[in-house]
Amino acid sequence: MKAFTYQRADSAAQAAAAAVKPGAKIIAGGTNLLDLMKLQVETPSNLVDINRLPLDKIEGTPDGGLRIGTLVRNSDLAADPRVRQRYGVLSRALLAGASAQLRNKATTGGNLLQRTRCYYFYDITKPCNKRNPGSGCAALAGFNRIHAILGTSEHCIAGRNQGDSDRGVLSSSRQHSRN
Repeated sequence: MKAFTYQRADSAAQAAAAAVKPGAKIIAGGTNLLDLMKLQVETPSNLVDINRLPLDKIEGTPDGGLRIGTLVRNSDLAADPRVRQRYGVLSRALLAGASAQLRNKATTGGNLLQRTRCYYFYDITKPCNKRNPGSGCAALAGFNRIHAILGTSEHCIAGRNQGDSDRGVLSSSRQHSRN
């Protein structure tokens, strides 16, 4: 793992200012980012820890929806009675998507930032347009049986990332609950 500095943000403004600096990455649960750092796929020079910020609430909105904080743990979101009742598909997807240990650590914000699960993305010896734009896509001519059949392009066969899928589940849940 490449050496990096660690900064604990005390406010949202401080986190935002630190996060826009080149080489910076936000960390909360870190379940995906730390794995990518170990593999040298991600090599941030500075990690900005946002765990002390008050962003871990699930709050009702005036229109009957929910505002979900970026630091809400996946296990807490899946277990919330409002989510279970109104957005059951989301709750079930969160429960099915990871072990209890990961759900207890992983955050909703991290889900939205999660990178692709493509084998070639994780292998830094292979070209990957998601990891290094313009380098090519080894999956196009390689082993690609587990990759997407929708949402791909001539530049990448991996398609959408997990965060896109979770947003799609949430969007579908919202549409379904209002109809």
